Amino acid sequence: MTDKFQNKYRIPSARWATWDYSSNGAYFVTICVADRAHAFGRVVDGKMVFSPLGQSAENCWNEIPAHFPFVELGAHQIMPNHVHGVVAIAKTADADVETQNFASLQGPNRFGPQSQNLASIIRGYKIGVTKFARANNIPFAWQARYHDHVIRNDGEWERITKYIIANPMNWKNDEFNK
Repeated sequence: MTDKFQNKYRIPSARWATWDYSSNGAYFVTICVADRAHAFGRVVDGKMVFSPLGQSAENCWNEIPAHFPFVELGAHQIMPNHVHGVVAIAKTADADVETQNFASLQGPNRFGPQSQNLASIIRGYKIGVTKFARANNIPFAWQARYHDHVIRNDGEWERITKYIIANPMNWKNDEFNK
């Protein structure tokens, strides 16, 4: 059943309802290009060859910890029409206090925990890639949502890492290759 908000239908959240996405943890994320357009390049002989936008997507991914110092990145792969990656939130008690104190000094624009969760990290990443596209007159749009999976143990981490690394070699059979 689809709920309504302000008399409009809304899609239920795909997030794990009982999980705090600002808490420490590792997350496997998949972010898709709108209409699964092949905007980031192509796979040649099992290796990704980036378009200029694909190189920007790679650069922006690697810059995530510079914008979110509490983030550690695991394996990732930019594919022609999507991005797979592992994002680990690893806040320390001291870092949380410092960030909250900094945010509280920003006057009426208080950021709070919404600036320190998985959604804000993915939103920042998407904005960075989109800004590059617009600055370079590249037609581009993201799919509105993203998929995430909370990684619960070392076995999952290893399986997901292998999947991400092998993704270009398996591109011919990939469900996103359409």
